[in-house]
Amino acid sequence: MPELKCTVQTCVHNDQYLCRLDKIQVGGDNAKNPQETCCDSFQERTEGSYTNSMNSMSEASDRSQVDCKAVNCMYNENCACHAGKISVEGGNARQADGTECATFQCHCG
Repeated sequence: MPELKCTVQTCVHNDQYLCRLDKIQVGGDNAKNPQETCCDSFQERTEGSYTNSMNSMSEASDRSQVDCKAVNCMYNENCACHAGKISVEGGNARQADGTECATFQCHCG
């Protein structure tokens, strides 16, 4: 299970750069660079959404399973991420496509 750091402060699952989900999904079926990936688990934090959703989530953790659809990534093995550490970025994202897996490295050639 990779160590996960998330800088997407606009996501309801983010708690001080940690994720409250036990498992996230990274999208980017045909990605060739990090900008073509995204965190499909992203949900925008809106007024009241953080406290309402806390009951259904676990404690924030620096570890998370990563279901990865970015099949061109060198860390993707059978749609699971096997990187030691990953970073999800997206500063002021409002939708999943405003995020990215910054750890993505294409093994395409």
